[in-house]
Amino acid sequence: MVGDLQSAALVGADGAIDWLCLPRFDSDACFAALLGDERHGRWTMAPADHPRPAGRRYRPGTLVLETDLEGDGGAVRLVDCMPPRDEVPDLVRVVEGVRGAVRMRSRLAPRFGYGATLPWIHTWGRWATAGAGPDTLVLTAPVELRREGADLVADFTVAAGERVAFHLGWHRSYERTPAPSDPLRALAGTEAFWSEWSSRCAVRGPWSGAMIRSLITLKALTYAPSGGIVAAATTSLPECPGGTRNWDYRFCWLRDATFVLFALMDAGYASEARAWRNWLVRAVAGDPRQIQVLYGVGGERRLEELELGWLPGYEGSAPVRIGNSAARQQQLDVLGEVMDSLHQSRRLLDPDERVWALQRGLLEFLEARWERPDHGIWEVRGPRLHFTHSKVMAWVAVDRAVRDVERFGLEGPVERWRSLRRAIHDDVCRHAWDPGKNSLTQAYGSPALDAALLLVPLVGFLPICDARVRGTVAAIERELLEDGLVRRYDTATAVDGLPAGEGLFLACSFWLADVWALQGRRDEAVALFERLLSLANDVGLLSEEYDPSARRLVGNFPQAFSHVALLNTARNLTEAGGPTLRRLAGCAPGQERPPPAAPGGR
Repeated sequence: MVGDLQSAALVGADGAIDWLCLPRFDSDACFAALLGDERHGRWTMAPADHPRPAGRRYRPGTLVLETDLEGDGGAVRLVDCMPPRDEVPDLVRVVEGVRGAVRMRSRLAPRFGYGATLPWIHTWGRWATAGAGPDTLVLTAPVELRREGADLVADFTVAAGERVAFHLGWHRSYERTPAPSDPLRALAGTEAFWSEWSSRCAVRGPWSGAMIRSLITLKALTYAPSGGIVAAATTSLPECPGGTRNWDYRFCWLRDATFVLFALMDAGYASEARAWRNWLVRAVAGDPRQIQVLYGVGGERRLEELELGWLPGYEGSAPVRIGNSAARQQQLDVLGEVMDSLHQSRRLLDPDERVWALQRGLLEFLEARWERPDHGIWEVRGPRLHFTHSKVMAWVAVDRAVRDVERFGLEGPVERWRSLRRAIHDDVCRHAWDPGKNSLTQAYGSPALDAALLLVPLVGFLPICDARVRGTVAAIERELLEDGLVRRYDTATAVDGLPAGEGLFLACSFWLADVWALQGRRDEAVALFERLLSLANDVGLLSEEYDPSARRLVGNFPQAFSHVALLNTARNLTEAGGPTLRRLAGCAPGQERPPPAAPGGR
């Protein structure tokens, strides 16, 4: 991935750009070959004769990508970046001669509207435009450009030590064409921007390289004008190749709020954490009954889900979807994530007078709704259930409000909230416990397990040494571990309303490493964490899931949630369990409790 803090492009190991949405992450793609083929838009830049990928890397501490390519006559290095946005988006591609003299070919094939719309092409020597509807791309190069159908092609030769720089800009078709940037100057400025940003990173320890790469990835997934952070740069990359679990992740989930806040603050990036909190407050402002699970990058609420029938999907994984109807679901746990995030921001950031009024409104809403079923953390498209994780996070919401009153002297009906906190805790312990499995279960009255139950000690609901926690962790190890990693739940038997089959959700395995560390199983935790690091691609990026059979990453990419989980686990292991998690999950003398004698039912 390369990006400009408002959108991102994905570059293949062969140097082809197969995915780019402009001007925002959630805009229509002008290159959509990732979800189809060359007919749907891409930009190839490679040796004209027998091209061969020969490795790639990011320049240290940056989002500037170098791709080595070999062909007849020698070798070149392709350098890609998107300069942090000034007014309009730019994409810079520089071909550097490394060895010999290599005949090169650039083929720009824009297809607007996710590959559906052919553009009008106009060329003027070394300058060309491609436009359709509201979009215009402008390509400038130091070599002659020619039109081939709806493509722009350039043939040129690069000798060792030479550089040939291309600049691609975008603007609205009804506005004046901006002057093109100097691509080499833009490249230097981009490298300087990222080097300065990463140099302020406060992480240290044996995994600092992976942590810095993850932080750069989170920064790159930030929509700078609003502070929102998208879950991923893509839509419809399948959780199971050939399957239908293909969702649009180019939006901002409330659920990510606490994890992101911790990760940014721990690394010393207070301004980014503050921008994320401000986005959060603006997005959920208004009537608490209208709170959504996810929002657009600017806080937009209408995210209608559509299927794009002309795209065959990644490796035939259809349908391709844009928008996400999960925005209309009821997911009780997001109230806990929001309340926890705002509680932590009060500890870590300067105060915001809007926050407590918002929190009190959310608590009033929660009091009236916590006993109802919902769609849960995994956004099931089956019936609503009393998901245990949702109830636990309802408890978190009330607990953090009580802590805010106790620690910061804020006003609120704290005795009523303490009573509510106790009622939710008793309800979960009574209805979610299965004595046959010696475990908490995914939902009240269900025998199914759920990896989200690993969060029970991590959020402080039960101490790590509690017998119910030990039993739940053991059950998850017994039933949800596959190839040493953790499945979210059993999709073959779960009532999620979807066909069975998906990869292993990477964040769940990071959670297991956190729990093992808290249990004193540090060697196992470190081994699992390093196994997870080994699953990243060749430039250190993680997707949502991992397919143990095909031994490949699957799901949308790169995935913010996976990188946030990596950061938190690395910090916890570096600091011998992590002070925050130890405070929430540790056991005081006499705190261990046995499981209840018999479960309740709902």
